Amino acid sequence: MRRLLLLRHAKTEHDAPSGHDQDRRLDERGRHDAAEIGHWIGRHPPLPDQVLVSPAVRAAQTWEIAREGLAPQPKVEFLPELYGADLKQLLTTIRIASAVDPKRLMLVGHNPGLHELALTLTGSGDDAAKKALSDNLPTSGLAILDFAIDDWNEVSFGRGKLILFVSPKLLRHSSRG
Repeated sequence: MRRLLLLRHAKTEHDAPSGHDQDRRLDERGRHDAAEIGHWIGRHPPLPDQVLVSPAVRAAQTWEIAREGLAPQPKVEFLPELYGADLKQLLTTIRIASAVDPKRLMLVGHNPGLHELALTLTGSGDDAAKKALSDNLPTSGLAILDFAIDDWNEVSFGRGKLILFVSPKLLRHSSRG
């Protein structure tokens, strides 16, 4: 069994002072949401063994804030190829993880790639989570998928079971209800 966690970066400023998309930083809501989702992950084990993070400022900041809620700390690697990665690149990145073979792998990255990946990998799972995820993987959104496999090389489209989809907005709504 392998577990994949897909975390989209938190809410950002519209434009970076440098003018470069990769330099966009988290805004106040983004910092709050990254902390909230990190604490949620920390309270809902099992935690990731390895985390692969896009080097874009917003993804790196999301991870740095979210990781404060996790103990023990997983292994972390910043991968340039995660910035702007499409479905094929993301799937290749996941399969390459077989070299290290974490039982639970997290990617911290961007849409549209992460959203497309979550939708394409999902073959079964929680119907409410699938419906919520079908529209969007929002900022600070987290999709958790399980695969009945022994090696990350076996990950393929439609083989994942969507265990949970959560976001700070969904957490706020559930705490009110």
